[in-house]
Amino acid sequence: MTDAAMDPVSAVAPLLAGRASSSQRWSNLIFVHWRVDAALVAPLLPDGLVPDEFDGASWVGLIPFVLDRATVFGSPPIPYFGTFVEVNVRLYAVDANGHRGVVFVSLEASRLAAVLAARALFSIPYMWSRTKLEVGAGEYRYTARRHLAAGAHTEIVVRPTARPVFGDPLADFLTARWALFTRTRGRTVHLRNHHEPWELFEAELVSLDDTLLAVAGFPGLAGREPDSVLYSPGVTTWFGAAG
Repeated sequence: MTDAAMDPVSAVAPLLAGRASSSQRWSNLIFVHWRVDAALVAPLLPDGLVPDEFDGASWVGLIPFVLDRATVFGSPPIPYFGTFVEVNVRLYAVDANGHRGVVFVSLEASRLAAVLAARALFSIPYMWSRTKLEVGAGEYRYTARRHLAAGAHTEIVVRPTARPVFGDPLADFLTARWALFTRTRGRTVHLRNHHEPWELFEAELVSLDDTLLAVAGFPGLAGREPDSVLYSPGVTTWFGAAG
């Protein structure tokens, strides 16, 4: 673990330093999380990072949502290429300066141009997939099937409740993340983001047919009952420069 004082876990995002470089709307998010041994997470992190832990464990998230209204450097929302369903597998890490952030193992997205741009600019591991959201009978059904690797797929069905989540330390740890880490051009960078506090609700996992977790390095995890399932209607997010 880092010897530096770690950033506090706060539901309120710190302000960005300088002007935002881009923005996105994230809608109808499902946060499905499992506890795992930190020793399983450590080898998957970029250089200079260690697992961030809560209650003696590290955590793996499977998170589907709708991304739209994407802008770059103050542009109007980008049509078509800036709108898609995403499903990501993410981990939680901290650097030697005590800065917290997420690390993406994979991100499924249906827009090839967005996949290529994210990989080229920031080495973020987007995967070109056929992704979809269906909503009905109070349930959200997210599906993703990776092109050229049909064995990598997921189908997540979740039913949100009307029970709000406030002041829950675990929920804040898993969702109040104001940066991502990625390894690009030979160094690990810390890319900040800012958005309003999450509006969170308890949710029920109805069914899960998933291999993305196993492909990411966590075989058998999808067969376990998750330790946390949350829903949020969404936020608009702004991104700062990499540091």
